[in-house]
Amino acid sequence: MKLTPHILTLLLAWALPSLALADPLPSWNSGAAKQAILHFVQKTTDPDSKDFVPPQERIAVFDNDGALWPENPLPFQLAFTLDELRRRLPEEPAWKDDSAVQAALAGDVPALLADHYKALSRIIELVGSGMTTEDFAARVRAWFSTATHPRFKRPYDQLAYQPMLEVLEFLRAHGFKTFIVSGGGADFLRVFTEKTYGIPPEQVIGSNTRAVFELRDSGPVLLKTMNNLFMDDGPGKPEAIHQFIGRRPIACFGNSDGDKAMLEYTTISNPHPSLGMIVHHTDSEREYSYDADAKSSGKLVAALAEAPKRNWIVVDMKTDWSTIFTK
Repeated sequence: MKLTPHILTLLLAWALPSLALADPLPSWNSGAAKQAILHFVQKTTDPDSKDFVPPQERIAVFDNDGALWPENPLPFQLAFTLDELRRRLPEEPAWKDDSAVQAALAGDVPALLADHYKALSRIIELVGSGMTTEDFAARVRAWFSTATHPRFKRPYDQLAYQPMLEVLEFLRAHGFKTFIVSGGGADFLRVFTEKTYGIPPEQVIGSNTRAVFELRDSGPVLLKTMNNLFMDDGPGKPEAIHQFIGRRPIACFGNSDGDKAMLEYTTISNPHPSLGMIVHHTDSEREYSYDADAKSSGKLVAALAEAPKRNWIVVDMKTDWSTIFTK
């Protein structure tokens, strides 16, 4: 058939409405959570809406562990740290006498997290400090290239939640700037977030320590230390948002009590319309089911109780998501 201008016009007239009606969140089942996202984006990006928000103010923040990919039974950075510890232990026999190392080798996660993460900080110091940021990034990339999740038998960076990837893409398509605000280490996160989530390193906020500049014969380097440790969790999240972004978010996606302050900062008395959303892990068959009884991190009690009062949307993973992971 010859595509005359008349026929081409008819084909476009048929195709354009179909494209306009394409579902931007195909992995979300119909329900309150999906409708809340769609409605929020529509009203804040329509210039004729009373709730219109200028593009420069469209800031969306996302927790990482438990909100964009799993964090139980272990956060992926902790899995990396433990693997790195075991890999280097033969080269560092004195480490075996360290109580933090003993707890790590025994799989005693509560001991690692006790006393404000004291033992975990010690493990991170042993395997991550004193090297250049480039060397650390290379080790993280090497780990991602070989390590697989013990349950899902897939590389860790292939375990992003497909529904949340769709949210990220949908927001960016409507002029939102997306940031990660995570308790995970910033240097660890920045290795993979652009490839996995489309979020560049400069839009990643995480726990961090001081890096020290050094000029070597080979050129300038930054050395990782454990000095001035900042934990990007709880109240630290809105504090870091203010410091590193300088704008108040209008959308926040979390999954635990560690995100409660960030949700509050985003949604309470915000001069713009706002959206707060909590991913509730309810699917033991396809992922995990927990809230109060999280195995390592991700406890969800206070934020869940406060959700109805604050109009935060609670995503039921089991019923709201038709699929969990990327294909």
